[in-house]
Amino acid sequence: MYPYLKGKNILLGVTSGIAIYKAVDLISKMRQIECNPKVIMTKNAQRWISDQIFSAVGNCEVYYETFDVKNGWIPHTELSRWAELFIVAPATANIIAKISHGIADDLLSCTALAYSRNPKLIVPAMNVRMYENSVNKRNLEILKQNGWSIIEPGEGHLADGEFGKGRYPDNSEILEYSEYLLSKKDFMNKKVLVTAGPTVENIDPVRFLSNRSSGRMGYELAREFANRGAEVTLISGPTNLKPPSIIKKIIRIESAKELRERLLEHFEDNDIIVMTAAVSDVRIKNYSEQKLKKDTIVNLEIEKNPDIIKELGRKKRVGQILVGFAAETENLKENAIKKLKEKKIDMIVLNDVSREDIGFEKEENEVTIFTSKEELRLEKNHKRIIANNICDFIFSTFF
Repeated sequence: MYPYLKGKNILLGVTSGIAIYKAVDLISKMRQIECNPKVIMTKNAQRWISDQIFSAVGNCEVYYETFDVKNGWIPHTELSRWAELFIVAPATANIIAKISHGIADDLLSCTALAYSRNPKLIVPAMNVRMYENSVNKRNLEILKQNGWSIIEPGEGHLADGEFGKGRYPDNSEILEYSEYLLSKKDFMNKKVLVTAGPTVENIDPVRFLSNRSSGRMGYELAREFANRGAEVTLISGPTNLKPPSIIKKIIRIESAKELRERLLEHFEDNDIIVMTAAVSDVRIKNYSEQKLKKDTIVNLEIEKNPDIIKELGRKKRVGQILVGFAAETENLKENAIKKLKEKKIDMIVLNDVSREDIGFEKEENEVTIFTSKEELRLEKNHKRIIANNICDFIFSTFF
């Protein structure tokens, strides 16, 4: 789900790299998320894949003739004016060289030269020796100086059999970065710490205590803050989720003890701390180094884990915002407000986890936000949209 891309005019420039087949998948994904795409192909790109493939898969217009002027409609000026985001993927060393030096000898390079007012993204993909060549590196630096964002290629086996940097990235990374470029930046210069997922308390080498948290709400909040300009640190318990590619600082933990240690390391440096992690209330007192037998596992001793958010509530400095989450099954509002007051936190997000259609392990949620002065209900929606609304509330309330 990419809500920031829905309905956006996105111009995709396609060059003749071997990774061009992945650009077909990219235009397909753009269609699925309801972007409004158009494609420019170089002449050499058409030697790999027909323009009709892009048109059919993307349900969009494809352009390649510089002089296809009709009724005063000039392709490179009109397309550069129309686009809200310009992506070149895959970008060969040749097109990188031309754009960086202002050469305009085909429709794609002409449009790149005319495009100036909106975000623009280059996705290099080529042989490792071409990518690492000092000339190419210098050209990429020129593009950065001229306002182009660049997604660095991956490292691995390349089409020519060599190994190294030059692989076309996953299209989800391109779409994630595209959203970042098109998002408002109201949290710019803010540092945000988000905890997500469950904690795990080991019983023996093969068993543990945990909970049903998937981590999705925390990951979506981390993504939303990062999209909106914040410097995000994500502390994550064990999940099956792929972290958003725009988040560069990810700390993995398992137990509540590890979570507390990492939080105390980073707490002071952050402006906003969002505690979505579902922390186990207890841990095993008599952990066994060997697998326990069935007749002995019933004799487990447990002890309380520290109340981490209460400790942070006592430590937080003036101006720091501490956000908690309450997963409740009964007396919902009463329990949430009690936690808000007793733990000295600034805002709490209430989840009704007794429902089977929202919350734990689900893509959708329905929450109520409480502060000491306000109450706001967010109706059932995708967690991505809920995260957006929570961030809106935080910004309007505290900044």
